Amino acid sequence: MMELNFLVGKKKFITVLDMLKGYWSIPMEDNSKHLTAFRTHRGQYQWNVLPFGLRNAAATYQRAMSKVVQTISDFACAYIDDLAIFSDTWEEHLNHLEEVFKRLEHFNFSVNLGKYEFARQKVKYLGHVIGSGRHSPDKERIKAIQNLQAPTTKKQLRSALGLCNFYKQYIPNFAKIALPLTELTKKKVPNEIPWSKEAENAFKELKTALCGITELQVPDIEKPYYLHTDASQTAVGCCLGQLDGEDNIHPIAFGSQKLNPSQQKWSTIEREAYAIIWALKKFETLLCGAKIFLLTDHNPLAFLTSAAPQCPRLQRWALAIQRHDIEASHMKGSKLVNADALSRL
Repeated sequence: MMELNFLVGKKKFITVLDMLKGYWSIPMEDNSKHLTAFRTHRGQYQWNVLPFGLRNAAATYQRAMSKVVQTISDFACAYIDDLAIFSDTWEEHLNHLEEVFKRLEHFNFSVNLGKYEFARQKVKYLGHVIGSGRHSPDKERIKAIQNLQAPTTKKQLRSALGLCNFYKQYIPNFAKIALPLTELTKKKVPNEIPWSKEAENAFKELKTALCGITELQVPDIEKPYYLHTDASQTAVGCCLGQLDGEDNIHPIAFGSQKLNPSQQKWSTIEREAYAIIWALKKFETLLCGAKIFLLTDHNPLAFLTSAAPQCPRLQRWALAIQRHDIEASHMKGSKLVNADALSRL
């Protein structure tokens, strides 16, 4: 989903279409129709088209929509019944729309005229507001999260964490903030969760973090990346950014992950080194082949170079880093640009 936001969000003209009863545009195979049979007071019926509710309906529909955009993926993408068309210029956008409508007609799909956004610079797409090189969460969804009541059961807590987790790329230190809550989802915790002051503070802090979300920048593959990593006793975190038009480092995405009990026993410099490895893997599709400037207030790369021969794990890490064109800028935490916003743990 992040990749779709990046692909669509960098364009200047975006149209989002919603398919009208899209499942019904897909005919059922004759040897599968009997599996959809149902009985009413008027007799027994079976579906001739794909009905809503089948376990594999969404996957089947996605395959069909992927076939629609297969030859036009440079300017169109589909996620279930949400189809986005994106272009750099107005004339180009009109041509792209014409091509998309021809494809939809060919495959017998209809557009819901009551639900679409036409040729906008910013649109709502898959829970985000994207366009003109930036993306941010849909404010209506953020408002729904803000109105959540404190959960009392593990099921409610998992649901709340799932909603927050959807926007974790916007939240520095997400794993660290949510740690008291994720601990309550473990098997050893009773279903009626013991809601502590620590959990209450974490729940409120997540809501506050969602309120303070800023727009993230869509990556430009022609520019180098700035990667800031850091580690605490319980989690690692990172922020990936690029220079904006004013030569300031603007965040592209935040990331964080809690450490398991074994990893928490590592030395500080080992955790710092692991933070780099984890961040490079998390953003591998963006960073592979790109120039990377690493911002860190320790010197884990020098540590890996000197200590790797004595430890197989560190050897693997050192080899993983060598795949990238990476240049470290070792500086004190107080000198890092906007260190708090860059996911300092």
